Amino acid sequence: MIHSQYHWNVHYPDPAEAQRLSAKLGISELTASLLAGRGYTGEMEAAEFLSGSRSTSHDPYLLAGMKEAVERIRQALSAGEKIWIYGDYDADGVSSTSLMIQLMRHLNADYDIYIPHRSKEGYGLHNHAIDQAHAQGVTLIVTVDTGISAVSQIAHAAALGIDVVVTDHHEPPAELPAACALVNPKLEYCTYPFKGLAGVGVAYKLAQALLGKDQVPEEWLEIVSIGTVADLMPLEDENRMMVRTGVERMKHSAFAGVRALMNIAAIDPAQMSATHIAFAMAPRINASGRMEHAKRAVELLTTTNQAEADQISFELDQLNKERQDLVNRMVQEAIIMLEAEKDMNNGSIPHVIVVAGEGWNPGVVGIVASKLLDRYYRPTIVLGTDPQTGMSKGSARSIPGYDIYKALLDCEDVMDHFGGHPSAAGMSLHRDQLNEFRRRLNERAAGMLTEEDLVPQTAADHECTLDQLTLSAIEELDQLAPFGMSNPLPRIVLRGVTVTQAKAIGKTLDHLRLVVEQDGTMMEGIAFGKGELAELLSEGDRIDILAETSINEWRGNRKPQLMVQDLAVPGLQVWDRRSSGQWEQHLKTIRQKWSRYMGVEGGQLGVLCSENRVETLKTQLSDVSLWGYDRKVDIAACNHVSTQYGAEAIRTLCLLSLPAHIEQLDTIFEQFTSLENIVLLHDRPQQQERLQIPDRDRFKLIYGWLVKSSETIAEEAKLVPYLSQKTSSSVRMVQMMLEVFEELEFIIRRDGQVMLNNAPVKRPLDSSQLYRELGELAEMEYMLCESDLPQLTSWMISRMQGAS
Repeated sequence: MIHSQYHWNVHYPDPAEAQRLSAKLGISELTASLLAGRGYTGEMEAAEFLSGSRSTSHDPYLLAGMKEAVERIRQALSAGEKIWIYGDYDADGVSSTSLMIQLMRHLNADYDIYIPHRSKEGYGLHNHAIDQAHAQGVTLIVTVDTGISAVSQIAHAAALGIDVVVTDHHEPPAELPAACALVNPKLEYCTYPFKGLAGVGVAYKLAQALLGKDQVPEEWLEIVSIGTVADLMPLEDENRMMVRTGVERMKHSAFAGVRALMNIAAIDPAQMSATHIAFAMAPRINASGRMEHAKRAVELLTTTNQAEADQISFELDQLNKERQDLVNRMVQEAIIMLEAEKDMNNGSIPHVIVVAGEGWNPGVVGIVASKLLDRYYRPTIVLGTDPQTGMSKGSARSIPGYDIYKALLDCEDVMDHFGGHPSAAGMSLHRDQLNEFRRRLNERAAGMLTEEDLVPQTAADHECTLDQLTLSAIEELDQLAPFGMSNPLPRIVLRGVTVTQAKAIGKTLDHLRLVVEQDGTMMEGIAFGKGELAELLSEGDRIDILAETSINEWRGNRKPQLMVQDLAVPGLQVWDRRSSGQWEQHLKTIRQKWSRYMGVEGGQLGVLCSENRVETLKTQLSDVSLWGYDRKVDIAACNHVSTQYGAEAIRTLCLLSLPAHIEQLDTIFEQFTSLENIVLLHDRPQQQERLQIPDRDRFKLIYGWLVKSSETIAEEAKLVPYLSQKTSSSVRMVQMMLEVFEELEFIIRRDGQVMLNNAPVKRPLDSSQLYRELGELAEMEYMLCESDLPQLTSWMISRMQGAS
């Protein structure tokens, strides 16, 4: 059994609703099921969702503070005041700043921009920057994607005669800054009907208010879509309309920088999607602020010179590759820290992970936190500490249902600064406060998080069969786009599909290529980052898959393809490592590499061997549940681990020795009641020692040679090899057949001599108990030593079902 890495929360839409929508809207039942599952059960609302109506755009003046913001900006424009756009260094901040530049250019404003350096200055407004603005004669600062928490900084600006208009979308603190205008849909007193705008979305609403709702150039939505998708904002309500339009515009982009980004990321403009923004464009934009300065990314999105855009996109691509290498190194260092902490705490991981490293680049700590969360599934905070000053700047990522922003509020007094959302946040504090910070976060989480909360979860929209995923059905699913937060790519569960091929692919074999079949329908699948699973899957395995659908295009051919996100092999799985001669290495690999897929820990991994190997293995395998075959008690616990946990705890059992008889095999299934995996690590007997499946012809042949040799050879020691040679049977086979003849009283064995019974009673072979046991033993040896894996697995499952 391979365990899925997530618990699949499968939604089962009402079939009647799906059929009704399918008939009314003329769409496939697959698309209709997904619509119904996402709450679009009414015909009109489902049709509007599919069409992505552009009418879903709210009046910008419904935003509290918008009237005051527009009046102050118009006053500045009229008086020729110097305006500063104060932005942020992430992709949303870069997009917001770039959009405001387009707006200021359009208004012929006298403006400049300021974005703080991520590692040298950190998030938010800074007094030294405001002093710089004052020195330049700036009298109005318009913030984008920042400012809602800048109480003291905005007071400092006011003291210098600088007004501040704040446009932001982050969670407002209890104390708000005394700005001349605060525009943020999340303000408690703001009645704006949609709270999910990105920073760039709020900036766009400001542009609508200043220019007129229908006068904003539509191409600006390209920039809006970048920030909205990159900042993981919900793709619903007007975000859906803006991103859908922006992505469509990108296919023939008006911006040199967008065209350059698509080119460097090898995105086919005709296939452009929100997914490309999330996984190809946004990381390169973010790399600018993470590794150097975000101003370079702003220059990319605002330049009109294609050659300049191409040069900047190349620079950002290189920075992104450096960022990837840096992240990988930091992740490995963090894992070493956490595993050491885990060992010191009896294998337990804290409820909230807090790790800090000297010299870690604060620009990538958020990515590192995300990767650690994926691995350990705990709210995670990663901080980079400056060795000279001791200041630690970090990022938090949280699991669903645990509001990390509220958790940070309880630690407000130990931090210099913090801000963010329920799922992600940033903070800075001195390293002397780290232990107290960690302690408080974990005390709070221990009283709130349950074991169920810490089980990785993922949602699935539907369960279907492979034949339902036709090319036309998958093409139709594009009507649900753009995909992102609150409207994810549809995930489908397929159960009981058969593996026909599993192969690791890619330069470093990091990815898995699958071919699966179900009731005559075959389909290819790709699982990125899961190449190691190729070793655990065999042809004929029946597996369950959680996948997204896609279309594979190659040389004009288009066919459905599965993008596999997770998989499981339900029921007993047999792992064939027979006669490898490397059982110790295989056992080490199971414990260190495969345990998370096999779901084993503590006393759940067992080793079973013959009685004569137990004493030797006790020393080698002191921390594994060790069991031995014993003719008296069949199978016995042989060390403290097996005694402590018992047979019922074993989920994966490694066979180092063949059972001596069929009853021992059946006892395995009777005693190890939680068995999910059997790993065959035993050697195969030499060919001359193998048993053959007994039949009447073979017994007739042996008996005939017994009669022929009875007058010349009576000593069993000589007779057995003679009969073995004459009948091409193994010595073991001949010995066991003689025992059958003896039970049937066809021969007499006495004092090492074998004599024929001259007057035997005629008895059928199958009346012999030994004959039946020989058949079962020979079948068992054949299955365990000769059969292919599908045949062996099927046979073992039947034995297991018989035992239960």
